[in-house]
Amino acid sequence: MEVIKTAIEGLVIIEPKVFGDSRGYFFESFSQRDFEAKVGKINFVQDNESMSSYGVMRGLHFQRPPYAQSKLVRCVKGRVLDVAVDIRKGSPTYGKHVAVELSEDNHRQIFIPRGFAHGFVVLSDTAVFQYKCDNFYAPQADAGISILDESLGIDWQIPLEKALLSEKDTKHLPLKDFDSPFDYNSNLYPEFE
Repeated sequence: MEVIKTAIEGLVIIEPKVFGDSRGYFFESFSQRDFEAKVGKINFVQDNESMSSYGVMRGLHFQRPPYAQSKLVRCVKGRVLDVAVDIRKGSPTYGKHVAVELSEDNHRQIFIPRGFAHGFVVLSDTAVFQYKCDNFYAPQADAGISILDESLGIDWQIPLEKALLSEKDTKHLPLKDFDSPFDYNSNLYPEFE
């Protein structure tokens, strides 16, 4: 696998080595050994999958500590624009984002560490989206910032009047009104000490 650094430290794009022939293709979508050698120590405990239609926007989600999650995300059918926003107070890239297209054709994945809000929009007719998490889902810690916050400067690549959001996702605060529970200078991975 190839690891591509982004403009925000810790956020990396992963491109697998794909072996293809007339029968189709094969690749390792995850290797604990390779991930830890090239990205860092991780212990994924939960896999999630969603299916969505064109224009569906999900996010920008995170879980508050001590239930914070890192995610390794990919799109196995269709195309999505995936976005991670740095919400770590004191970070030199606080409020900045990385956006990457994930698709069934490019097989790319993005690793999103704890301390980031995450979301995506579906660019194809439908998309199947999968992600690994290093902490279990905790509904009491579920939180987010507004996916439509214009101050974030995200080009969602669809007309926003076509966006389909859950009622919950329309109620998140914009970044300027948000008090982040994450501190850039604190250890977000105490279990790995």
